[in-house]
Amino acid sequence: MKFDVVTIFPRMIEAGLAEGVISRGIAAGVLDVAVHDLRDFTTDRHRSVDDVPYGGGPGMVMKPEPLVRACEAIRQARGTPDAVIALSPQGRQFDQAAAARLSGIRNGGAHLVLLCGRYEGVDERVLDLVGAEELSIGDYVLSGGELAALVVIDAVSRLVPGVVGDDQSVQEDSFSSGLLDHPHYTRPAEFAGKAVPDVLLSGHHAEVRKWRRKAALARTLERRPDLLESAALDEGDRAALDELRRSKT
Repeated sequence: MKFDVVTIFPRMIEAGLAEGVISRGIAAGVLDVAVHDLRDFTTDRHRSVDDVPYGGGPGMVMKPEPLVRACEAIRQARGTPDAVIALSPQGRQFDQAAAARLSGIRNGGAHLVLLCGRYEGVDERVLDLVGAEELSIGDYVLSGGELAALVVIDAVSRLVPGVVGDDQSVQEDSFSSGLLDHPHYTRPAEFAGKAVPDVLLSGHHAEVRKWRRKAALARTLERRPDLLESAALDEGDRAALDELRRSKT
């Protein structure tokens, strides 16, 4: 899996890549992440990446020339990407389904270019010229796209075989089945007067799976009922949900 990140703050990205499973994936050669300083693709002595907006208004807009040059340089040096992603609050919502789509664009590993916006945004022509898809990690505004780019890299990379040590852990993450994850417990069996549910100590694997599924349904119903509309539910799930809804009335 290959990522190229274009930013005016490369050290922000490099710091986020230096720890955890992403760092281990890079060290193992499963992930290939290159960080590009946008100012290296400017031509004026001030290394300018922004200018005032046409039509007036506050703030600055990121210039098209450096961004387009950066994408072309990446294409020549690193190959044609499968997708160019512009991180923007105007973009389509990034979710687990999007992460799965981006991780599997091409067999053998996808190649993504991530453009980190700043200021008031990116000149709209850039999106058309490089064929960029806009993605947003949530309905809020950040100072720039660097943190959003790290979120996308982490979420997508976790789905690449060999990045996370236990593939089953990835399969059971929240949203992987369309539901929130079930509660987790570890030793000690009792802490501060709160005990681990007996079923988890029983050793009955079928009962544990049943409890976890119902707990995931209950948590999703309470916190994100909207997810239930598209989750893959069987008759047992629907019966459990009916029971949970009756218990709330």
